[in-house]
Amino acid sequence: MGVPFETLMPYAIILGMFGFSGAAMSKIRHMQNGGKRGRHSVDRWDQQMMERDLRLTGLLRGQTDTVKAPAGFAVSSRWKVEPYVQ
Repeated sequence: MGVPFETLMPYAIILGMFGFSGAAMSKIRHMQNGGKRGRHSVDRWDQQMMERDLRLTGLLRGQTDTVKAPAGFAVSSRWKVEPYVQ
């Protein structure tokens, strides 16, 4: 005796939703990383370099090869409690 296809439709819908949500999450993470693969085991040094890249380029994973820093780089420090001394 065969199984009617109507009984398998909810399983197909559930499987399709899992597939769609997994692909959507993967794409969102890919876009958040600036088109690069995700990072794993990020230590303190990597966090500092990613903060620096964020201040330089505006992207957490962005990198630049310019020799001079942009004009606002000197005052965009993460240390907010210290006064700016030139």
